[in-house]
Amino acid sequence: MIPSAFAKPGRFFRGNLHTHSNLSDGAISPEEVCRRYKAEGYDFISLTDHFVGLFNFPIADTVPFRDDEFTTILGAELHSGAQENGDLWHIVAVGLPADFAPTKTKFFVAEDDQETGPEIAQRAVDAGAFVAIAHPEWSGLTNDDAMSVTAAHAVEGYNHSCMVDAARPDGFHTLDVMLMKGRRVNVIATDDAHFADPDAFGGWVMVKAEKNDPDQLLEALKAGDFYSSQGPEIHHIEVKDKKIHVECSAAYRVVVQGRGCKAHAIWGESMTKAEMPVNKMGKSPWFRVTIVDRAGKMAWSNPIWLD
Repeated sequence: MIPSAFAKPGRFFRGNLHTHSNLSDGAISPEEVCRRYKAEGYDFISLTDHFVGLFNFPIADTVPFRDDEFTTILGAELHSGAQENGDLWHIVAVGLPADFAPTKTKFFVAEDDQETGPEIAQRAVDAGAFVAIAHPEWSGLTNDDAMSVTAAHAVEGYNHSCMVDAARPDGFHTLDVMLMKGRRVNVIATDDAHFADPDAFGGWVMVKAEKNDPDQLLEALKAGDFYSSQGPEIHHIEVKDKKIHVECSAAYRVVVQGRGCKAHAIWGESMTKAEMPVNKMGKSPWFRVTIVDRAGKMAWSNPIWLD
C-alpha cells in the first residue's frame, strides 16, 4: 500500500499556506510577499490576510504576481465566533472565491451574533476552500473545540510565527486527539509570516501535482497529496510485507507514530531509508512519519490509515 502522495504522477511543489501582508496586519505589500517567497525558492503561496471588517475583509488579488515559475492560490484567515476560552476563532481557508461573503466580525473580538468557528469553516469548504485549524497551541484550543470543526481538512501542526513570537508552535497533540477519535484530518506546516519579525520561511507544504497550477494544487491539498517540512524531504512511504518502508533525505532519526503512546524511532547516520514492522503500531488504525535531520529540522507525513 502506497499513499497517493507518493503513488500518483507529478512532482512535489513547495508552498506556504498562511501568510499576511499590509492588507491586514503584515508589514509589506502583497507584491513584496510574493517576490520574497519566489526568491526563496517557493513554487506557490496562499496569501491569507485577516478577514475582518477592520481591514475591509480582504481576499488579496495575487493573480498579477503569477508567472511560469510561481503561482498563488487565493485565501484568507477567517475569524468568527468564540472558542471555549472566549477567544476568537482562527481558520485558514485556501482556495476561497474572491467574492466570499463577509462575516459579522468587525474587529478581533468574538460577539454573540457571529457565525461560530465550525460554521465559518463549513461555509468556506462549501465555497471550495481547503480549510485548516490554525495554531491550536497558540490559540489555547481545547479538544472539544477541535472536534467541533467537522469541515476541517487539516490542522496546523507547526506554525513558524507562533514559534518565533510565542514559543507555541504546535498542533500535533490536537491532530493526534482528533485521529484517535476517528477524524481523518491531515497536518500542515506554515509560516503565518507578518514580516515584522524573522517569522518567514520556517515551515511549508510539499504538494504533489502534475503542474504548478492553482486548481491542481488545491485539489491535491484536499486529497491529502502532500507532506510538510522544515527542510527534510520525504521521498516515499510504503506498507509492504508487513513493514513500513520510508525513503527520505539524509536523516539521523525516523519516527513512526500511532494511536496513543505507540511510537517507534529508528536511529542512524545519514539514513536515506528506514523500515519497521507494522506490528510496532499495535492495533493503531493509522500511523504517521516524522523525519529529523542532523540540524534538528523535521518533516511530517500526513496520517496514513491502514484500512
